[in-house]
Amino acid sequence: MLQCKDVCVVDRREFVLGAAAAALLAPLLAEPAVAQGKGPENEWQQLLKRIMGDATPTAGRIALELPEIAENGNTVPFNVSVESRMTESEHVKAIHLISTANPQPAVATFRFTPASGKASVASRMRLAQTQDVVALAELSDGKFLMARQAVRVTIGGCGG
Repeated sequence: MLQCKDVCVVDRREFVLGAAAAALLAPLLAEPAVAQGKGPENEWQQLLKRIMGDATPTAGRIALELPEIAENGNTVPFNVSVESRMTESEHVKAIHLISTANPQPAVATFRFTPASGKASVASRMRLAQTQDVVALAELSDGKFLMARQAVRVTIGGCGG
């Protein structure tokens, strides 16, 4: 019981019970992340905005190769290439790979210079669930190219 004379004193049991009650109630009082606009469906769009600013991407000259169905979301192979002369005046500065449903939408960023010779990369990525993958090429003239492809992630060969 709280006792106050000149100074309020809370004993250890009251403090622990109060702290436990606060910890249990805090998640119930907080707004869900999706309601705050911070869900996965908005995070990848916010990432696009951070990368491109107000620029509008165009389609074409970028090839994104992914399997339509990935039996194992832990190792999904991909190939991304961009047609470019790779000269000082016209080259690909970066290729950004973005997932639309992963907890962290930024999969990878690959940087290029004219000395790279060509803008092409192949690797593997991890996908949490069925989703679209976006490849965004940043060009030396400030323009952007974009390609998007859906990948169905199955778990153990059974739809997912």
